[in-house]
Amino acid sequence: MYRGDLISRITATSMFAAGSRDLNLTSFNSADKATNLQRARTKVLEASKAGAKLIVLPECFNSPYGTQFFPKYAEKLLPSPPSSDDSPSFHALSAVAKEANAFLIGGSIPEYSPETEKYYNTSLTFSPSGALIATHRKTHLFDIDIPGKIKFKESDVLSPGNKVTIVDIPEYGKVGIAICYDVRFPELAMIAARKGCFALIYPGAFNMTTGPLHWSLQARARAMDNQVYVALCSPARDMEATYHAWGHSLVADPNAEVLAEMDEKEGIAYVELNGEKIDDIRRGIPIYSQRRFDVYPDISEGKVKYEE
Repeated sequence: MYRGDLISRITATSMFAAGSRDLNLTSFNSADKATNLQRARTKVLEASKAGAKLIVLPECFNSPYGTQFFPKYAEKLLPSPPSSDDSPSFHALSAVAKEANAFLIGGSIPEYSPETEKYYNTSLTFSPSGALIATHRKTHLFDIDIPGKIKFKESDVLSPGNKVTIVDIPEYGKVGIAICYDVRFPELAMIAARKGCFALIYPGAFNMTTGPLHWSLQARARAMDNQVYVALCSPARDMEATYHAWGHSLVADPNAEVLAEMDEKEGIAYVELNGEKIDDIRRGIPIYSQRRFDVYPDISEGKVKYEE
């Protein structure tokens, strides 16, 4: 199920990095894509020099977050690999993954598909050789309306992805990858955990209303339900932007304890992820052997899509 020392590194409020012995989170993004890509490269290399071997960036790390920005910043990813003109972010991520000699979960970027004429919120994962090894299009779109607080409708521009994304990280094991609002749907997490994932990773950008209410709660709930590590990686907060991210990138352990939580600013935290802790928690609270699939179904054995 998991192999080796499970360790990661999170560069605080905008990037998640996991490495041989720790976890790391950080933050950046502006209105200038080239600046964002260069900032991402700097932070990825900083994390890798500190020993990170699995590095994760935040949702929409290359652009501002907002329906008005998605079309302007969208890149063509298909056919793969795209040209550097069609997707400078793809090539920047591939190059820095190779330079860092690390696995890189590239947060997410806006994607445009000429074939479907649709826009997506898409996460790309690269190997240390710079090869693309996983793609996840945000499965659940952020459509909410809290009177007097916030109204946001991603579906005005974006279309949803249609699959569960699990990627095998050599020497470590499997991780489940999803994006932001996906964390509110426990089915994705249950399926990934029951298929052997040791960690669930969510680049995300909760806001100033839902962040204080549910950001940490959702991470701890998914960790508790599945007895795995959960990492949420947010952009840092920019009060001059049109969308104010909550920040607070964090990692919860299989016992639902928060191992590290950043504030709203950019920073770096280091957390060790240990596979033995998963085993210990599951031995102490053996929900995996206590489930009653004679009473209710195992959704991981049902009709699950792993391909678009």
